Amino acid sequence: MKLVLAVIQPTKLQAVREALRAVEVTRLTVYDAQGYARQRGLPELYRGREYQAVLLQKVVLEIVVNDDFLERTINTIIQAARTGPQGNIGDGKIFVVPVQEAIELQDGSRGPGAV
Repeated sequence: MKLVLAVIQPTKLQAVREALRAVEVTRLTVYDAQGYARQRGLPELYRGREYQAVLLQKVVLEIVVNDDFLERTINTIIQAARTGPQGNIGDGKIFVVPVQEAIELQDGSRGPGAV
């Protein structure tokens, strides 16, 4: 089992969700985040004055998948979250972390069946 953490642009959330649903990945957690990396923020206007928006809006998806779903999940996120054919700076990142145990609260089942 693996935990896939995908940090993407908020405008790509709906496309990524639909693409994941098409490859039978239906369970995920989504939350808002702020951050910056190579983009280093963007100039913004507020009441006629320009300022540097250092933290940019992002969306984080947490998806726990069994090992046989890992590659299709990653490839689907890459294809759906990119802006343009080759992607651009700021499209996001994907992190994969091993999951030691999963437990279903409803019935107490453990392991890959709980995912």
